Amino acid sequence: MKSSQSSPKTSAADESFTAEERAALKERAKEVQSAKRGARGAKADPEAEVLAKIAEMQDADRALAEQVHRIIRASAPHLTPKLWYGMPAYAKNGKVLCHFQSAAKFKTQYATLGFSDQAELADGAVWPVAYALTALGPADEERIAALVKQAAG
Repeated sequence: MKSSQSSPKTSAADESFTAEERAALKERAKEVQSAKRGARGAKADPEAEVLAKIAEMQDADRALAEQVHRIIRASAPHLTPKLWYGMPAYAKNGKVLCHFQSAAKFKTQYATLGFSDQAELADGAVWPVAYALTALGPADEERIAALVKQAAG
């Protein structure tokens, strides 16, 4: 007996990820391929790639990403800028330590600054690893600088 309601067949992957998430996964695959090419001799400028990606962002996200980039580069100049899922990220010893995620990319209410498990932010049994960003004043910039310095060790 057939159901009166039928739905088009879709793969599990189509139902698991949004279009924005699928696009981010494709960007990550390109980043991995680019890194492999770089390991074979073609030298890319990772900071230039990050700055180019920031320049492509919408106005509000771009302004925040520029501020975050400036703060991170000043607070922890030993971190290496890189793209991670198409977003600016900063690595220590080749592993992503923190990253910026624009609001527009995933159609969210606010941009975020996130920290990976590589970040030295542990404080008891519970601590934040992502921060919502809507605007950054001097006190916010100081807080981010302190977090990045702590995270970078």
